[in-house]
Amino acid sequence: MWEKLKSIVKQFSGYELLVGLRYTRAKRKNHFISFISLTSMVGIALGVAALIVVLSVMNGFQKELRSRILGVASHLEISGQNNQLSDWQQVLNFSIKQEHVLAAAPYIMAQGMLSYDQGVQGAVIRGVLPNAEDAVADLGRNMKVGQLTDLKAGEFGIILGADLAYNLGVQVGDKVLLMAPQGQFTPAGIVPRLKQFTLVGLFQVGMYEYDAGLALIYLDDAAKLYRMGERVSGVRLKLDDLFDAPTIGASLANLLNNRSSASEQYYVSDWTQQHANFFKAVQMEKRVMFIILTLIVAVAAFNIVSTLVMAVTDKRADIAIMRTLGASPSSILCIFIIQGALIGLVGTLLGAVFGVLIALNISSIIPFIENLFHVQFLSKEVYAISELPSDLIWGDVLVIVLMSFALSLIATLYPSWRASKINPAEALRYE
Repeated sequence: MWEKLKSIVKQFSGYELLVGLRYTRAKRKNHFISFISLTSMVGIALGVAALIVVLSVMNGFQKELRSRILGVASHLEISGQNNQLSDWQQVLNFSIKQEHVLAAAPYIMAQGMLSYDQGVQGAVIRGVLPNAEDAVADLGRNMKVGQLTDLKAGEFGIILGADLAYNLGVQVGDKVLLMAPQGQFTPAGIVPRLKQFTLVGLFQVGMYEYDAGLALIYLDDAAKLYRMGERVSGVRLKLDDLFDAPTIGASLANLLNNRSSASEQYYVSDWTQQHANFFKAVQMEKRVMFIILTLIVAVAAFNIVSTLVMAVTDKRADIAIMRTLGASPSSILCIFIIQGALIGLVGTLLGAVFGVLIALNISSIIPFIENLFHVQFLSKEVYAISELPSDLIWGDVLVIVLMSFALSLIATLYPSWRASKINPAEALRYE
């Protein structure tokens, strides 16, 4: 088969291109053929445009959610046995010297119960060093009220997520009671440890998981409340490229464990592991949408089959005359492949242009449609992201264009092969 294709390419003399282009442009007596050609071209264009726009929007959602998650989470986290690090200063200093590591910060992570007036809410309590934390995450940019630096050692200040503060009914300046689950033994029995904190700030990152379930306090205050002493839960790292986190994390884990004693082990986790299910679900949805929309392009592309079958039937006499004038079967094959490929190429290029234009301007198109019809696609009260984000990846566009054109070429093979097998004598018998 490969040798046959190579022989066809070698025999290509140029007139096949001229005849194929002429057949595509020429006005036909049978207008139904022209109509099918047009619908095939429009169908391919719509399918390609839809595929580019949908994938761009899904890429935009993935990028937006990833940025919001990483506004609170870090690229890498280093912890020890029982989620505690006693030599965290050494680990921090060693990690910050490694290539691709931009910043590092210690943290204490624990569970707690927050109470104010009649409201009670469970939350994840994170002890941080404000300046260091601001270097490894984007919480400082998402502060709604106050600043991270409002947390100071010994003053027992606390910063809450906006939804968590709303559920508690607390405002900045109010006193919040924090209860640690680890109790202390007294003659009266086990009593939970309680400490009053002053609300000094609110943050809102746009992820309900964090906005309604995370509280920040100063690292030393967390160490006192949870009796950590000089230990911390771990060290958080920021990298120059977040997509290299799995590779860098594995390398860093090996370096840390090789320099430590056998009794002390370090565990390194990256952001893809911490939110693996979420990102796998998004990636799966993107693949499913690609397959579904590819089928739409395939249906439009295979309309070229019916177009060429009817064209071959309409041009039987012309084919027979060209054969008698010396045209080879491979030349006839090339003529109709060119005709079908041109339909697919024009449809693909039109779809790519419109798809790229829509994807690049979707932030303007969607508000215009919403204002025109007085509707809102993504309500702020329901969705964390109320605007359709778009992230056009040119690699996706290239794959879509090549895939569409390949389907168009495949659709031309059978009718073109049938045209090359027409017997001139049979075709001209009743002419």
